[in-house]
Amino acid sequence: MRRSEPGQEPQGEPGKRSDHNTLSGTVHGSAVQAGTVYGGIHISTRPVSGEGAQYVPWQLPPSGPLTDRTAELDALERHRDRAARAGHPTLVSISGLGGVGKTATALAWLHTLRGHFPGGQLYADLGAQSPSGPAIPDEVVSRFLRALGVPTERVPATLPERTALYRTLTAGRRLVVLLDDAATAAQVRPLLLGGQNVTAVTSRRRMPGLTVDGCYAVHLDPLAPEAAVELLDVILADGRVAAQPDEARALVELCAGLPLAVRVAGARLAARPGRGIATMVRALAEEHDRLEALAIEGDHNVRATLDLSYQGLPPAAARLYRLLGLHPGPEFGGAAADAVLAGHAAELLDVLLDANMVFDAGAGAVGDASEDRYRFHALVRLHAAAKAREDEPPAERDAAVRRIADHYLASATRAEEIVDPQHRTLDRDYGEGPVITADFGADPESALDWLERELPNLMAVIRLARPAGFPSVGWQLADAVWPLFLRRKFYEHWRAAHEEGLLAATELGNLVAECRMLTSGGVGELGMGNHERALEMFERAARAFRSAGDELGSARTLNYRGLAHQRLGHLDRAAELFRRAAVALPMCGDRRAGGLARLNLADVALVRGLHEEATADADIAYRTLRDEGDTYNVARAAALLGRAYLGVGRLDQAEDRLSMALSTLRAMAADYETARVLDSLAGLAERRGQPELARDRYREALDLYTSAGRSESAGARAVRTRLGRLDLQSGDRPAGWPEEPAAE
Repeated sequence: MRRSEPGQEPQGEPGKRSDHNTLSGTVHGSAVQAGTVYGGIHISTRPVSGEGAQYVPWQLPPSGPLTDRTAELDALERHRDRAARAGHPTLVSISGLGGVGKTATALAWLHTLRGHFPGGQLYADLGAQSPSGPAIPDEVVSRFLRALGVPTERVPATLPERTALYRTLTAGRRLVVLLDDAATAAQVRPLLLGGQNVTAVTSRRRMPGLTVDGCYAVHLDPLAPEAAVELLDVILADGRVAAQPDEARALVELCAGLPLAVRVAGARLAARPGRGIATMVRALAEEHDRLEALAIEGDHNVRATLDLSYQGLPPAAARLYRLLGLHPGPEFGGAAADAVLAGHAAELLDVLLDANMVFDAGAGAVGDASEDRYRFHALVRLHAAAKAREDEPPAERDAAVRRIADHYLASATRAEEIVDPQHRTLDRDYGEGPVITADFGADPESALDWLERELPNLMAVIRLARPAGFPSVGWQLADAVWPLFLRRKFYEHWRAAHEEGLLAATELGNLVAECRMLTSGGVGELGMGNHERALEMFERAARAFRSAGDELGSARTLNYRGLAHQRLGHLDRAAELFRRAAVALPMCGDRRAGGLARLNLADVALVRGLHEEATADADIAYRTLRDEGDTYNVARAAALLGRAYLGVGRLDQAEDRLSMALSTLRAMAADYETARVLDSLAGLAERRGQPELARDRYREALDLYTSAGRSESAGARAVRTRLGRLDLQSGDRPAGWPEEPAAE
């Protein structure tokens, strides 16, 4: 199928069919059937409001056996019915002791609703018990948007914009959301939906703060003995409970009615069909007072049960279990487990899964070889860590932790090389090894997806490295995650990683690492709008390089400092710094950075209205960056050169450069830069007397500004003003324009 480009009329005589405008064949997805079509054909697959309806996520984990929660399930359903009749969204919270079955209850209820909510199911572990800290709401919303079909590059940059898009996409569909293990009401609130949707929140804490949002609260107590016995019977399914009712009741009483404890004890008995329940009761009673250091909310019987299950593991599986307790993050992949043992761990992980000592967290995303994922229940993880302290020599524990850290450092460095091969990777320091690297293929998007999924673990290792005695891993890992921060804008993590990395580099007295943390961290501060703070960091790096006599390092900071001054509105100072960088960097051997400095200098000149000066600098930048093979920045230089040509009235040359830039930037899904080019091309169309073409380009630019999370930027506001002016000139009412006042 062929389509006419904007501004290009179809060929053929008026009134006759043009073969170029005849649609035929099969179209997958949304389709338009047409006979003869005249005029330009514009077909767009760009996500628009409501497009998420094409993507139906089913993310809820499977539900297991549930007993004695009929009253709670009935209450939840009655509340949903009331909310639906009133036209309100359904919001419920389920709280209770760790291991009491909050998630199981939520899943049992939500799975029954699938037929009523065809819009899908979303799930997020909010990580209240995670050692790396609770999940950040804007990251959760970002993942939900991608699950609903929003491409990564179109996820807005800020939480308010992400939340607005999330609620827009879900307003017209019916879906359920499970927010598991929440820390606070404030963490949950940005994730709440309107419409006819259902949101369930689980937490160890009661959440009265959600009452103002219309939340219905359910608190779970431990199971009554009869219900716990019923659960044990479901797990064993072999008649032993019916044959030994007194022993079964004694066992579940030792488990304190916690479903987690009953499940673990039941799994141990199920693996030994010839053993009587009384044997387990005696063993559990003898272990009752152990592991006082793991006293969490009085869960003594859970700890005793876990001790017994641990003792029943084969030695190799028991070693993997306790060493995995040293893993600093909330979940882990098979490669991380291999790193723990310095060998292959797959079969031993299966043993732990069968014993309910670890839980299946699902497979990874497409593109990472579907690596299996695992997690500990919070109490089980604490038990495993305690066993490591008891049963592993300190040297073995230290070596295992270092292998875990090296695994994440090596894997993140590999991802960095794939995503951003032009980023200067500094030396990496590894322990004795072996160093095991995750397999996520050679595709940049897959590498970025791996970095994002592992970000909680990566941050946990960064925080762990310095106190654990290997500070070099702290700054090196922060450096390796740079491509993720730059492209997906996890600004709070960006700041935290570089602050910790800077402490580690300073402690080591590593000047190069210290300056890398300052400059990379400063770029993040620029992105957050903290221009003064960024400038302070860049100035500190410059002083450090000068004191060390590092001319190249000092020259590179000129560009960074110029950017900060430009953002602060100090154009004279910015131009001076860019000019110095453009001269000094090539002399020090970095022609590419010199080309970027020249590009920045042209940008300042353009802002000042010095179009001839901007043209000269942009042309030098274009040729330099082209020779250096920097495709993205070549396109940026071409775009700036096109805008400069516009300023001096060289319209044909402007169109040539802007069109070239548009083609490259569109292919790279660089929405913000593409929007700026379309804005310039729309202005060019206006100057040529082509208002319809200008209107189309302004509208596309506005869509791209929005998808890039820059809907309130100066560029987006200017586009709205120009588009409104064109619409008024043509008699159309701009989107969002107020209605005409009623006649008096």
